[in-house]
Parts: sequence; C-alpha cells; structure tokens
Amino acid sequence: MYRTHTCGELTKKQAGEEVMLSGWVHKHRKMGGLMFVDLRDRYGITQVVFNPDQMSNFDVAEGLKYEYVISVKGKVENRKSENVNKELATGEIELIASEVKIISKAKTLPFEIFDARKEEEDEELRLKYRYLELRREKLKNNILFRAKMVKQIREYMDSRGFIDIATPILTVSSPEGARDFLIPSRIHPGKFYALPQAPQQYKQLLMVAGFDRYYQIAACMRDEDPRADRSPGEFYQLDCETSFLEREEFFNLMEPLFIELTEKLTGKKVWQKPFPRIPFKEVMETYGSDRPDLRFDLKIANVSEWAKQTDFKVFKDAEFIRVLAVPGGENFTRKEIDEEFTDKAKRAGAKGLAWMKYLDGKFDGGVAKFFSEEQLKQLEQLVSLKQNSILFFSADNWRVSCLALGGVRDLAGDKLNLKDPNLIAWAWIVDFPMFEWSPEKESTDSLGASDKKGGIDFGHNPFSMPQGGLEALNTKDPLDILADQYDIIANGLELSSGAVRNMDPEIMYKAFAIAGYTKEQVNKKFGHMIDAFEFGAPPHCGFAPGIERLVMLLLGEKNIRSVVPFPKNQKAEEPMVGSPSEVDEKQLKDLHIKIVE
Repeated sequence: MYRTHTCGELTKKQAGEEVMLSGWVHKHRKMGGLMFVDLRDRYGITQVVFNPDQMSNFDVAEGLKYEYVISVKGKVENRKSENVNKELATGEIELIASEVKIISKAKTLPFEIFDARKEEEDEELRLKYRYLELRREKLKNNILFRAKMVKQIREYMDSRGFIDIATPILTVSSPEGARDFLIPSRIHPGKFYALPQAPQQYKQLLMVAGFDRYYQIAACMRDEDPRADRSPGEFYQLDCETSFLEREEFFNLMEPLFIELTEKLTGKKVWQKPFPRIPFKEVMETYGSDRPDLRFDLKIANVSEWAKQTDFKVFKDAEFIRVLAVPGGENFTRKEIDEEFTDKAKRAGAKGLAWMKYLDGKFDGGVAKFFSEEQLKQLEQLVSLKQNSILFFSADNWRVSCLALGGVRDLAGDKLNLKDPNLIAWAWIVDFPMFEWSPEKESTDSLGASDKKGGIDFGHNPFSMPQGGLEALNTKDPLDILADQYDIIANGLELSSGAVRNMDPEIMYKAFAIAGYTKEQVNKKFGHMIDAFEFGAPPHCGFAPGIERLVMLLLGEKNIRSVVPFPKNQKAEEPMVGSPSEVDEKQLKDLHIKIVE
C-alpha cells in the first residue's frame, strides 16, 4: 500500500489516526533538529514533520530533495492555533512521520516549477518538459476544470436523450474548409484515408438512420496554421445533431447547457437570457465582427451619407464610411493611435485610420481640420457624442469598413478595461450569407483548363439549407441568399458554427452548382449523402462547440495552449515527443511513398 489518504483530504477529524500519504516533495526546510516537508499530490498539500526521536529512518528524511516521490507513514496531529496555515485546506493539521520511503528520485529540474516569478520561461523548454509544467497549480487546475466541464456536458446531454456515438477516424477526403490530413493506405496503394475535419457527414447519416439525438466529444483534425485560439492539427468539440427540431427549438434546447457551465462551474454571470439572436449583417455593421465582445456597449455608426457630402477626398471616394466614438478614449496618445489602433485597422485590410477627438464640445486633432464647423455640428448630432471622446473612422468597401473598426473597438475595450471578467455575453449570430465571392476560387473554361480568376463559393457549411429553399436558389442573386446557419459566440470568441441541414438532393445539387461544382463532382464527393437522403431523411440541425475554446472562455484564458494537456507549438510541432518526425525507408516502401527533395 502506498497511501490510505490523499494529501488534500486530512482534517482535524483524523487527528490521532495512523495514516500513509504519498506524493512529491513540494518544499523542505530544517528548523532546529526537526525537518518539515510539504508533501503534494493533485488533491492538495499536507505538512509532514520529521523528528529524529520519533522515526526509525530519519537519515532517509535528511536526504530528501525537491520533487522526490515519497511515501510517509505517521500520525495526524492538530496544529497549535498560532501555527495554523489558513492558506492550506489541511492547514489545521500536520503529519508526524514515523517512517519514510523514497519511491523515486528526481534529478535537477530544467526550470523551477512553483516559483511564480519564473513561470514565463522559454515556451519551447516548457513544452519539451510539459509533464513538469503540468505540475504547476494553474495549469493543473485548468486541466482538472476541463475534465469537470466535459463531465457536466455529458450529464446534460445524456439527461436530454442524446446518444453518445463514436464515428470513424479514418474517413474520406472532402472539401470542408481546411486542408485534410491524409493517411496512405498500405492495402490499397495510391489511395488515401483522411482524418476527419469534423464528423459532419456521419452525424447527418445518423439522423437518416433514426438516431434523432446524437452527440460525442469528437476529435477533429485539420491542417491549419496555429493561432492564439486555435490548436494546429487537432482539437475536440461537442459534436451534436438533432432531428425534427427547428432552429429556435434547437437554441432553446442547448442554451441551458451554456448557462449551467457559466453559473455552476465558474460562478460568473450570464449577460442576457435568453441569448440574443443577431443577424450577421447587423452584427457586422454594429460591432465590426461576427463574434463581437458584447460585454461593453461601443457601437459603430454608418455616416456614409454625411461623409460623402464633405470635401474630404478619402471619404468621397469610399463606398462606406463608418465611425466608432469611444468615450474616455480622449487620452489615447498619438503613438497609441498611429502604432496600435491603426495597426488593428490595417490588419483588417484598411489602408489607414482617420480620427479626431471631441473635447469640451469641440472637435480637435486628426482629420478635424478637413471639415467645416457646420459639418462637424451635423456629425455631433448624427453620432450622439458624449463629452471627451475619440472618433475613429473607416472608409472602404462594406466588409473592410466594418472589420477595421471591429478591431479598433476590441482594442479600445482592452485599453479602457471595459471587459468584465466575471461576465459572459453569450449570443447567437444568425442569417449568414449562403455564398460569398472568393478571389481565390478556380474558374474552369470549356476545355477544362483552370485559372484562379475568382468566383462564387460557399460562405459557410455547404450542407446548410438555404433560406427560401430551391426557389431562392433559382431566383435570387447568389450573394443575396441567406443560409439557415448560426454561430454561438461569447466574449469575442466563436464557440461553434451550426446550421439547419440541407437534406433535399435537388436543393443540394443546385447549391453546389452555384458554387461551381458539377453534378458528377458532387456525386463523386458526396454520392453516399445523396443516396442516403433518397431513402427518407428527417429535417435535422446541430452544431459543434469547441471544447478548448469553451475552457478558454470560462476560465478567461487568452491562449489555447493553456487548456490543452500536450499542445503543439507555433510551428505545429510537439517538442516533448518530437512530432512530426521522419520515418524509415521500409515504412515508406510499405505505403508506396517516395520522398521527393
């Protein structure tokens, strides 16, 4: 036996009992003839007292070092009132050791684990020794929280009749928005499996099979570049699908889950119940993003009509002119505006960022000199300005004019501390465009030659139902067609995309035709889906919230690597085990693969 109790559970109730604890030497110190060790496991810390007069092997205790794994037998005693450690759950007791055993020694660590001043060492080093970094309290608690959250999700889904069904990991390549990871088949030379970007097709086929409420905590693999809120290669999601529910019914079914996760797991507040439903066009024009942080109420205004009547050339030549008035931002320095806010706008595609300040009822600085007093007075009434503000302007096409100020808005929220860490602002974004213009899309001429001239492509999930059905596809401009698609967002993060699915073969063929796919191409890629829908398919809808992003949101973390046990670095490598790695020639030969330099 290694232990009778864990290091975090002993209380005054066990006083006088003989117990055995095992764990890591967290701290050790000598005082007089005694030696004190804080013994740690994942449950907590207990102070152990080594007294040479009460031990059979005190010499072993004297040889203990930082992070040794030990087992200690002893008696629980209450601490004197002046010695109680209120910072420890076990601070009212201590273990008087009678015997100690070293289970495993630890060599000198590559970095300090529990020195808070040293928790920002080189990330590559920390990822190489991730199993050591996972001993740190904050990271350990993040992983424990993740497990607790997943458990709560499962209980919620199970209680509402959802069935946990695993879908294949080795599947077929399909155009789902990102590059596939391909797996060569040894048995079928020249053919490849693909790792699933998501179980999208399988879960729809499960609806056809009659499993009206499906879910799984699904592993998804996509060959994408890493960023702060996206893991390179792999991530997990709560994948779920339902039959015979309309969109609003699905929202009402799933909203309580997010409320429970917010209020029960974190004690934070939900901004608005039920969650707002905001159309894509409205959210872009109001907040400059399709996943805005709604915890603060800075809104963008369209001032195109006013701006085009002025003589300011930048405004007169632009398609749209928008303004964001930021109360309290009058103290932003010229350096902040030029280097930080303008950089945000340029990252969204803007050529620059115009601005002026509104101080004590007068406009000043930036581009204020280009407008007459009368024009500035009109602007003041148009925007309903508050005293002492800064106004940021974007002038460009519809998309860029929105996105540029969306980035500016988010930065202003950070700088003015407008983002309440104890509030989570959930919302549904609805009515996404079914199609979009893609300058990267290949066009094919009558002879079959292709060229990247741009064309219509899906704006979202290609299996979504267009609003208005076949009639909309036949009669409307493709760029005006809305899809029955939705996202759930919170605090600037997109947690999930979802949709009411297209289960009508005729509508599917037409939708893909608009995006430039022939019937033969659709049959080749999705023939199994078409076949299935012709055998009686129920109406169905679903979504797939990301597990890692949910943990990030609920804990207020800024980087996804802080909630993943063994993450990859910015180069999509895992330094700890050395992946990706080369393989030997025999493995390549078995797979009929040759490396070409």
